[in-house]
Amino acid sequence: MKNKGSLLLLNIIVIILIGGGLRAPITAVSPVLNEIIESLQLNNLQGSLLTSIPLMVFATCSVLVSKMAVKANIHYSLIYALIFLVIGLYLRIYGTTTMLFVGSFFIGLGICIGNVTTPAYIKNLFPENIGMMTGVFSVAMNLTAALASGMSISIGKWTEMGWKGSLGIWVVWALLALFAVALEAFLGKKKTEARTIVKAVAVRSFNVFRSKQAWYISIFMGIQSLVYYCLVALLPIVLIDYGMAKEQTGIVLLVIQLAMLPVLFISPVIASQVKDQKWMIYSVGILMFTGISMLLVLKVQYIYLTAVFIGIASGWAFSLSILFFSLKSKTMNGTIKISGKAQSVGYLIAAFGPPVFGILHDWDVSWKSSFYFLLLMIIIMTIFGRKAARNRFIEDY
Repeated sequence: MKNKGSLLLLNIIVIILIGGGLRAPITAVSPVLNEIIESLQLNNLQGSLLTSIPLMVFATCSVLVSKMAVKANIHYSLIYALIFLVIGLYLRIYGTTTMLFVGSFFIGLGICIGNVTTPAYIKNLFPENIGMMTGVFSVAMNLTAALASGMSISIGKWTEMGWKGSLGIWVVWALLALFAVALEAFLGKKKTEARTIVKAVAVRSFNVFRSKQAWYISIFMGIQSLVYYCLVALLPIVLIDYGMAKEQTGIVLLVIQLAMLPVLFISPVIASQVKDQKWMIYSVGILMFTGISMLLVLKVQYIYLTAVFIGIASGWAFSLSILFFSLKSKTMNGTIKISGKAQSVGYLIAAFGPPVFGILHDWDVSWKSSFYFLLLMIIIMTIFGRKAARNRFIEDY
């Protein structure tokens, strides 16, 4: 019993460490981007690639990763993910422009593998507690992402290495995660392999691209990501145009992040207890629609209440999209396949958000058309989310 309890604790630590390493290496870049550009004499396009390259890897490689992960031991997939992440984090701070971009690619590849396989790892080891562990995973991911963004400059000063210290510190986190996964794989190898083999047989012929349910989940995830990335990328600019001081815009983003955290943990726990999550989807849609409407009509008036509404809705939508990977699939391999498809399709959809939002502002400088675009996307998101929430599995059709 003692060994079983220790292994269970190690499983939870693995989920926290992996989740914590899947966003922070990206969110840590923005605060020190100008320092990187000046240090390596980059232009603005090259600077933007530091964030864009990982996202492009997510969109293009997630399906391929899922096909490979289905055939591999889940622990090996996670170990490969962390090895690529460690390599990428090291190369990115090597000190040359070429290594900066090569490192960004490896970081994207490592995170891509982790994104696809971790939901399956949770389903495999915690079949009776998928909601709770998905909540732990989501909170770990977003909390470290917020800390990385907020403390990036301070970490650079503390290490006395500037931007290299700000970005390089995450190598330590990735190494800790790698050690934990390797130890857990060694201690729980026989039990996990037996469970993996049994589950792999039943789903070999399943084609996730023929499943309507898989498409509903993918589109729901993509549109909720689109709305979130539009706000993260451009909300500070909007608020400055509305007359808010530049320093205060950062506080608004912080409020959004903080409002996300409680619901990231609670909503998967509740959602996993019901067969149809339609009331949660409608609640997300109403909250998000209300928050964007307040930005459109009230502008900076009641802005922190607006930020709370948007944060709760964004966290709720994100946690549901991640939970659907496990909840709407019958097997671990099914979870891997829908995770790969949804993240590939989802990030491809999300990538169009900020450019369209910005182009509409060029056409209508009041930002109204940009927000009408988001409101339309929220309606479509709610429609597809309702279909995704139905009590059906991706393998059913």
